[in-house]
Amino acid sequence: MSTISINWLDKIKSEILITFFRSTMSITLNRIRMLPPQAEKKLQCWIRSRHLICSGNFYIFETIDYSAIERFTESITALGGTLISVQPIDKIWMGDHRQVILYRAKASLHTPCHNLKQYWFKYGSFQTRFDPSS
Repeated sequence: MSTISINWLDKIKSEILITFFRSTMSITLNRIRMLPPQAEKKLQCWIRSRHLICSGNFYIFETIDYSAIERFTESITALGGTLISVQPIDKIWMGDHRQVILYRAKASLHTPCHNLKQYWFKYGSFQTRFDPSS
């Protein structure tokens, strides 16, 4: 009787360890979603489309799509930066009957000689595409 209970306990312990290992691995894999070259290409695309502007060591990203904010956060994190804030700025009319929320994300990427900053100098703008003056 004691060997059956010991085997049963060992089986439960091993299942708990396997479950813990799988959850730990999924957390680790969820953190590493994007490699730095891919993140840099995404940020360059947003610079060209005037969604992303640079102000000192800060990058300001404006969009109407909240999932783009999540991708922006992943990109900044992959390059070693941090997201500072996300704020709803305004409501924008899309057509005659629909309003969407404009979000602004501010991130810090303290790399003074980074290629991304040089890329922004060459292809970027001082205003986003959602600025009323543009």
